Amino acid sequence: MDIIASHCCSKRGTSLDAGVSVAGDPRTTARRKDMVFIPGGTFLMGSNAFYREERPVRSETVDGFWIDRFPVTNGEFSRFTAATGYVTFSERVPTRKMYPDAAPEFLVPGSLVFVKPPRPVSLRDYRAWWAYVPGANWRHPNGPSSSIQHKDKYPVVHVTYEDAQAYAAWAGKELPDEAQWEFAARGGLEGAAYAWGDAANPEGRYMANTWQGRFPFENLSQDGFEGTSPVDAFPPNGFGLHDMAGNVWEWTSSLYSPQGGADKSCCQRDDADPRRQLYVVKGGSHLCAPNYCLRFRPAARQGESTDSSTCHIGFRCVVRGSN
Repeated sequence: MDIIASHCCSKRGTSLDAGVSVAGDPRTTARRKDMVFIPGGTFLMGSNAFYREERPVRSETVDGFWIDRFPVTNGEFSRFTAATGYVTFSERVPTRKMYPDAAPEFLVPGSLVFVKPPRPVSLRDYRAWWAYVPGANWRHPNGPSSSIQHKDKYPVVHVTYEDAQAYAAWAGKELPDEAQWEFAARGGLEGAAYAWGDAANPEGRYMANTWQGRFPFENLSQDGFEGTSPVDAFPPNGFGLHDMAGNVWEWTSSLYSPQGGADKSCCQRDDADPRRQLYVVKGGSHLCAPNYCLRFRPAARQGESTDSSTCHIGFRCVVRGSN
């Protein structure tokens, strides 16, 4: 069912009118299944209270748009690949031309997978918990022996910017830009720290799939999940959108430019090739922890190179305009 969300720049809430039908071309109606219309508006983007790359708070205006209620799922991505024969970046053989300095063992199809270390490690070196795993891809998120069987409602991961763009084009949609994504994530709560308000866990309730415990070696899974979760496992925000915080980071169509004098976030790989453009990802993931990466918030952002393929990045789509 489609929902029209009324924007209200107030922490007091947002009104939702459910069951609004979309007239016109039935193909358009089908394209907007499980999408929410967000009327345009002006809002305060960014945050001065957390990381430098989110500063300064500034006024931004967006026009009305439709946005997916959920991140794109394994089931949806499976239908795309079955219909088109598309092969994702992490399923292709990387070449020496693409990566002239790579060790031979890395010139095989694969992707970055989080590997929980058995003991405390320095938070200064991401290599203590990230590994390039041959055979890891969206069908095998933790390596060749893993699968997405019975996980149709989980967000697709190990998708690069190119992969997300290809799916969006096939679906007759686009990737949101950063302002659209953040406006939608706020759910009508002007200036709130989180997509649901200012308390991280209101009344002890976990509102998103994030990391509990000491990252990266201790995951208490108090929210019920270790790793990704079904896209409808946590409550929606004020616009009826799920997983705008946690679970997986989401690609946007905006080029990354540092804010507040910061050149990168804590989660961004130090060896990002400057020859490749960085695009903004938003929303944080199940690997975000208060002791390392408190980024499961609307204002949070980081830059990822277009060939970034990991177990904690996905995406959702938009349709611009009201028709």
